[in-house]
Amino acid sequence: MTPDTRTAPATPTGKIMLVGLGPGSLGHLTGRARAAIAEADTVIGYATYIRLVADLLVGKEVIRKSMTEELDRAVEALARARQGRKVAIVSSGDAGVYGMAGPTFEVLFDAGWTPESAIEVEIVPGASALNTCAALVGAPLTHDFCAISLSDLLTPWPTIARRLDAVAYADFVVALYNPKSGRRTRQIAEAQRIFLRHRDPQTPVAIVKSAYRPKQRVEFSTLETMGDADIGMLTTVLIGNSSTFVRDGLMVTPRGYANKYAVADGERATRGGEQAGRSLSTGLDGWIATVQQSGRSAAELAREYRLPADYIQSVLDAPLAAAVD
Repeated sequence: MTPDTRTAPATPTGKIMLVGLGPGSLGHLTGRARAAIAEADTVIGYATYIRLVADLLVGKEVIRKSMTEELDRAVEALARARQGRKVAIVSSGDAGVYGMAGPTFEVLFDAGWTPESAIEVEIVPGASALNTCAALVGAPLTHDFCAISLSDLLTPWPTIARRLDAVAYADFVVALYNPKSGRRTRQIAEAQRIFLRHRDPQTPVAIVKSAYRPKQRVEFSTLETMGDADIGMLTTVLIGNSSTFVRDGLMVTPRGYANKYAVADGERATRGGEQAGRSLSTGLDGWIATVQQSGRSAAELAREYRLPADYIQSVLDAPLAAAVD
């Protein structure tokens, strides 16, 4: 008898693609995001995000979920990927920034998935709200910045408040996500109150709603008056730092070049004591030398530099630094 050389059918190999849509307009959708949606058999997402790419979904299975059903989206995607289907989970902005990447990996790991498993997972990046909103108002993020979500649906308020207080004190430019909803109205007011403990009331603030979407709205305000602005769930609030300014309708945070260079009549000159391509004289090495040679106490220096006294003391106790030329 001739041996049967047929093999058993291969186990279906599926794929989950976590697709960042950017701000939502098709013109700002990346080429890979568009291709991933085209590749998918099934597209899963919050109903609003599905509407943003509706023209690309003809002939596909579309699963719409509500705002609070993130884990359900991931469970649906895993079930279909196990059947060998290619699934795109779409998020506005970037899937890894307050998006679906985290919940999906939680579900996958709970199910025993590993990167070596039969189901492939791809994250397709997209521009987050802080990028797109910043582009509409100027250049507010050209120095150190961070993002904080004011949603306390999953994060305790004391945790959010500690983060707000820390970044306000540390003079970061801050993007506030999920600032307000129909039921969450006090969080943005509390954030404003925390920031005013550390920041000038005239600190510039930009409020951007529905960036690059039909109902886009951009409004400039200040830390003191931002509560009067139209703020909702589709809004991102950008709070400047102590150097941020608004001029001719543009919000700009200087990178710090003025600390090292003087520019006059189109010519750039290095300021006295500074060297191009080298750390500032007040950079780490120069600052350590200044502190160690000051003859002042840790408590005095801590008040001046707004740094913890124990950190200052550790600098004073370290081997003496050479003076910076």
